[in-house]
Amino acid sequence: MHTVKSPLFISTIILLISGLITTQQVSASEHKHDNHHSQQAMMQLNHGEKWPIDASLHKGMNSIKSSMEANISAIHYKNFKSKQYQTLANEIKVHLVYLFENCKLPTDADAQLHILLFKIMQGNKQMQELGDQRSGAIEIIKALQQYPQYFDDSNWQTLKH
Repeated sequence: MHTVKSPLFISTIILLISGLITTQQVSASEHKHDNHHSQQAMMQLNHGEKWPIDASLHKGMNSIKSSMEANISAIHYKNFKSKQYQTLANEIKVHLVYLFENCKLPTDADAQLHILLFKIMQGNKQMQELGDQRSGAIEIIKALQQYPQYFDDSNWQTLKH
């Protein structure tokens, strides 16, 4: 999402996704988005218009959606087991890494995307941990439903459930 990715930036993102550090520990020098990862951060349109995307954003978000769709019935009917949530979380993590490494958006669009990706990362972290893993999946589904409301992805197809 930045045109230049330092090894420190990529390492920080991988650690965030892995749940080894929290977003509060990421300093401004490691990640230049001025706390867009706050749960209080609200998504906004670009002066009433949707934000532009690039091909890698479509591919990454579509991959996350496909992973969720493949399991949505079992999640919905509470037939998904703990190990399955962890496996799904690992799949989602791969898609998130792809997004962070390949997506290059204008700064303001990037900031909005980070708010959305933070929601997916939080849900993903919850799916990795024992407890209410289903709630983590639901958070990812909600973020996927928000994506087309804020980003101009003309090839996006609504999540099927």
